[in-house]
Amino acid sequence: MITVHHLDNSRSQRVLWLLEELDLPYDIQFYKRDPKTMMAPKSLRAIHPLGKSPVITDTDGNVTLAESGAIIEYLINKYGNGRLAPARDTPEYTRFIYWLHYAEGSAMPPLLLKLIFGMLPKKAPLPFHPFAFLVSKGAQTQLINPQVKLHMDYWERSLSEREWFAGNDFTAADIQMSFPLEAAAARAGATDNRPHVRAFLRRIHDRPSYQRALHRGGPYAYANEGGRPAS
Repeated sequence: MITVHHLDNSRSQRVLWLLEELDLPYDIQFYKRDPKTMMAPKSLRAIHPLGKSPVITDTDGNVTLAESGAIIEYLINKYGNGRLAPARDTPEYTRFIYWLHYAEGSAMPPLLLKLIFGMLPKKAPLPFHPFAFLVSKGAQTQLINPQVKLHMDYWERSLSEREWFAGNDFTAADIQMSFPLEAAAARAGATDNRPHVRAFLRRIHDRPSYQRALHRGGPYAYANEGGRPAS
């Protein structure tokens, strides 16, 4: 049996969605963020030393696995039976592997920096608020926002060339890419003047498996009750 160690409002929502797409049975162990730090609770360290989410355990093989991309590859290879991945030795498979790893390796770091620097003025001691605000504004204006825009424009151009990231068929790469696009829609206006990004988000949010994952996983900040982007 597969168990998803699911942290609220986190990347683990993608794992629930993948399992729904594959129609696999699974259990969920729920974890709540610390309300002060917004970090995962220490209890997750009992499952994986880093205490991060997502983590899955699979009693079939006694596997404990972290990292979204690794989890997706493991589940697709073991349980996919050819589903949600293009045939190997095709251009689509090359793009599939690229986007599967690009999502966390390239897309998420500038979005994470934007989140951190956006929180900086609030987290700084009161006497340092003006200085922290200037540092935050300068870093975002000069360094972070241009990089975020570069990536968002890249998504728009890529999705204008084909319906899904790997090709004309929906794959697990689209599941992996969902979180950066949802996060950017909420934090950085990714759907503004980017009709293909907006259409992609509408398509994934309309999928019955996405809706089932929302129902099982509970509240998710990047999608409202109807499955549309919260922004």
